[in-house]
Formats: sequence, structure tokens, C-alpha cells
Amino acid sequence: MQTDRADDGGGAPAVVPVPQTVRGVLLDIDETLVDLEGAMDRALREVTGPLLPGLGEEEWAAFCRIFTRGSDDIYAQYIAGAITFAQQRILRAERCLAHFGAEFESADHAVAWLSAYESAQPAYVAAFDDVVPFLDVLDSAGIAYGAVSNNVHDYQRAKLDHAGLDRVRTLVGIDAVGAAKPDPAIFHEGLRQLGTGASETVYVGDNPAHDVIGAAAAGLCGIWLNRREAVLAEDVAAAVPRQVASLAEVPALLGLG
Repeated sequence: MQTDRADDGGGAPAVVPVPQTVRGVLLDIDETLVDLEGAMDRALREVTGPLLPGLGEEEWAAFCRIFTRGSDDIYAQYIAGAITFAQQRILRAERCLAHFGAEFESADHAVAWLSAYESAQPAYVAAFDDVVPFLDVLDSAGIAYGAVSNNVHDYQRAKLDHAGLDRVRTLVGIDAVGAAKPDPAIFHEGLRQLGTGASETVYVGDNPAHDVIGAAAAGLCGIWLNRREAVLAEDVAAAVPRQVASLAEVPALLGLG
């Protein structure tokens, strides 16, 4: 199963403290290591521009926001197995176009748009500026690290390599265990591959429910990477006590100076 969206919210369980000695760090990929929304934004503008000539900057921002964060109901159909990955992308694009009074000319036109989008997006994939310095710190401290993602392994492997992050060798996708975050099974597989225990490993990601509350349910300490300064509801915030705006803030939380 492939994914290309960012989620927010949910849940309420126990809080796991930061280990006194950290031996492992597992990380989310999209919006944590890789700027997927930025890549999607640029690719959407490139391939959809001919359909929406004269669209202003604020309107393009709205178009991309609808595609990435305003189509949860469509994405839920894909998660439920009702539609394919390609179909959910086309349906999201159709919703965005309709918002601005446009549409694909035909089903073939929609398929051609999807092909162009899938060709364009990888070229824009890049790591966030704080990623390499953070991995350098972990390497210097001798701390093992890897990625656990709600996406299939090969799709994410190619994404990491394209972003210059081939040094992230441990990578667990949802096809490894047939489960996605926040299911504990996928975190436990990450621990197994990393060779560390839950009580000595932290998980860092941009999704409070999946990456912090989900990690806690699996016995790991979760750290919320809140790049966009989102505000959580009080009941959720109680289960997400640690947040950072950048990976540059994480070493201090781990006692690495």
C-alpha cells in the first residue's frame, strides 16, 4: 500500500518517558525526513497548470491544500480497499479541479494527468535541511537509526535514496508485517531490524496519533515533530508531551548535548 498524505490528531493513552540511555532512533519519512508535501505542491502546479491558466498564488496554495489535506474521505476509501492508489489520486485531483470550476476532459485525460504527475513528483523530492545534521549527530554518538513508514518498502526506499538519504539503511514498510502505524507490530519490526529494545528507543514523526501515541502503545518514547506549529486538542495534547519544531532540537531531548 502506498501513501501520500499527512494526517493529524487522535487517541489518548499512556506517556512513555525519554530513555535514560538512548540506543536507537526510529523515524517517520514523509514530512519528517522528506518534504513530501513540498514535492507534491510543485508537481501539482507543474502538471495541472494547463488546466487552470491564470490561477493565483493563493489559489494554487488552496488547490494543493485540498489535495494533500482536504480529501480524507477519498483517502479512507483507499485504506478500506474500495479504490486503488491511482484512483484515489485521480479523485483527489478531480475534487481540486472542481473547486476551481474545471475538470478532466475524459477518463483518458485523467490517466494522462496521473502519469505526468507520477513522473514529475520524484524530481522534487528532497530531505529537510535539518535531517543530515541530525543523522550526523546520531552517527557520532553511535546511536542506531532507521525508518518506519506507513508505505511500502520499495516505494519509500526509492524516495529516501532520491533525497540523498541512502544512509538510512533500516527501513520498515507496511508490507513487512501487513500492518500500519499505529499498530504496535510495525514498530516492533523496526526494533527487531534495528536491534534495540523499546525501552531504549525513541520514535520521531509528524503525526501525533501514529508517531507518538502509536509509539507509546508499542513501548517506545514518541517525539512529535511539529514543523507547522499545529495546535492539538487538550485531550490529545496530554498524550503528546514532547514536541519539537525541528530535528535540531531532538539531540538535547536525548541527552546528546
